[in-house]
Amino acid sequence: MGGVTSAAFSVLSLAPVIPVVVLDDAADAVPLARALVAGGLPAIEVTLRTPAALDAVRAIADEVPDAVAGAGTVLTAEQVDAARAAGSRFLVSPGWSPRLLGAMKDSGVPFLPGVSTASEVVTLLDEGLTELKFFPAEAAGGTSHLRSLAAPLPRARFCPTGGITPAMAPAYLALPNVGCVGGTWMLPPDALAAKDWPRIERLAREAARLRG
Repeated sequence: MGGVTSAAFSVLSLAPVIPVVVLDDAADAVPLARALVAGGLPAIEVTLRTPAALDAVRAIADEVPDAVAGAGTVLTAEQVDAARAAGSRFLVSPGWSPRLLGAMKDSGVPFLPGVSTASEVVTLLDEGLTELKFFPAEAAGGTSHLRSLAAPLPRARFCPTGGITPAMAPAYLALPNVGCVGGTWMLPPDALAAKDWPRIERLAREAARLRG
């Protein structure tokens, strides 16, 4: 699918921005994913915040071969299993517990556990994990916090998510320990409501060009 076939691929290296998608209607999943892929954003995080989420992941996985569909806001081991059964190719959590971490490790797909402190990063590095979600990015200290982690924790790489705008994204992407950022700005609610896929494709293309 989309040239990414190994479970060991790096989520952080697929694109500079991972769209964070909340869908109320699974019927929108395929045209939305096609617009994002056409704009240069193949990694799509569908958050498990709505009843339609798993059906949306399944539809993208089945019908948009160039997309890399993932599940976000994964909070339980049961959600890990459900997301994998739906075809999710990566997992993202806002935080982690020992049980959730174990389930994500056992899933066989890449995952980004959420962290916001140096102690959490050290703990996960000790677990052999180096690719992490930094959340909530702006509220947790933004670029200055991540810059302060780079020297003492050089093995850790991050996908900052939470409160990031297109104006802020280049500063995050310029950091040596940031592989990509997560965001929603290429998915304006009015464009989703109007099913304005060309507008979303255009915004995705602008986002894909943010890494300077």
